[in-house]
Amino acid sequence: MIEKDNIGNEPERAVIAGLAADSMDIRERSTEESLDELEALLETAGGVCIGRVLQNRKTPEPRTFIGDGKVKELKALAEDNECTLAVFDNELSPSQMRALAEDLDLRVIDRSSLILDIFAGRARTREGRLQVELAQYKYLLPRLTGMWKHLTSQTGTSAPIGTRGPGETQLESDRRHIRRKIAKLEEELDEVIRTRDTQRRLREKNSVPVVALVGYTNAGKSTLLNTLTGAGIQAENRLFDTLDTTTRRFDVSDTMEALISDTVGFIRKLPHHLVEAFKATLEELKYADLLVHVIDASHPEWQEQARIVNELIEELGASQTPRIEAYNKCDILSDDVRFSGEMAVEISAKTGQGIGKLLAVVEEALAAQKKSVTIRLPYDKAGMVDALHRECSVTDTRYLDEYIEVDAVVGAAQYGKYRTLMAQNDGGLRAE
Repeated sequence: MIEKDNIGNEPERAVIAGLAADSMDIRERSTEESLDELEALLETAGGVCIGRVLQNRKTPEPRTFIGDGKVKELKALAEDNECTLAVFDNELSPSQMRALAEDLDLRVIDRSSLILDIFAGRARTREGRLQVELAQYKYLLPRLTGMWKHLTSQTGTSAPIGTRGPGETQLESDRRHIRRKIAKLEEELDEVIRTRDTQRRLREKNSVPVVALVGYTNAGKSTLLNTLTGAGIQAENRLFDTLDTTTRRFDVSDTMEALISDTVGFIRKLPHHLVEAFKATLEELKYADLLVHVIDASHPEWQEQARIVNELIEELGASQTPRIEAYNKCDILSDDVRFSGEMAVEISAKTGQGIGKLLAVVEEALAAQKKSVTIRLPYDKAGMVDALHRECSVTDTRYLDEYIEVDAVVGAAQYGKYRTLMAQNDGGLRAE
């Protein structure tokens, strides 16, 4: 029995399909597990999967991607179950999407389009909406031709008499309009980045360490943030439940305070346009002092999910940031399942199990990055005092006869920077 949604509407009925071709990168091939995830994405978007088809072949079929035989099988499945939508696990080219829509007599979308649809429904902040809209326009631009197929010939290469001009004119007009929209959205996001840079400099000046929660979607990041800070963020058992980044201040210990940020969850085959659009947000990972990688230890594919997250962290340039692995949902694991490692902690964000140990490891990791230093500057380098105030937490400045002496608390990056500068400028640095 198909359950209705909260307003009494039946979810859209859909069939899903995927291709595992020998010629494809192994990470792009569909599997039963990736189709399970696609089905969960469909449910998140408000649909219901009636049936699925997984095709294995040497190479994708140029026109229909999965081949004519599987298309007929998928069409029969859809007709028997009154489906109106077909969702493909792999990314389709515009021409393949058009061909499949014609052959199946259904609306056809791919994994990227489905994820974009979910993101569009979840974005709440201005920044989130800008990022999703930018990704949608970049996804739409190469697919515009298919929207004007009613103005092109169904046989041969030339358009019907009387439609060549208007169709081409409208198509080019739409392309120009979308390019203008993309440029405007990118300008607005640049302004968001400048604002974030200002906020980041203020954090660095005040020496407030930043901890970023990262992980696969539905690993429990929002629940952990709520447990640590009492943020009260809605956290449900569904993919991409949290989209907009949330930052809260929290007490690591009696003597240490930090900021903690929840980031958008990662997923396999995350659309390239989304990664690009959300880079302004995700690049915050590079500037975090510490990453807490939340792993759903109860998931049968947790190792694969962790690998995907680690690859995206590397792609975003944050692979050198210290990282704690928080194995979540350990309260539902059997006693013989254990995880070990210098920076590994077993927790349950839901019950609070292991949170004390996690905080202790966070405090230790953050403390190791901060150094109390005394920097001696010759008076001809007095201009560097302003830079120290901007980039470090200056606790005292003394103007002595021979030099300026500055006491400051610096992070690892600033320590290395000023250590080198002092050597080049005949100054001196003493670390305590």
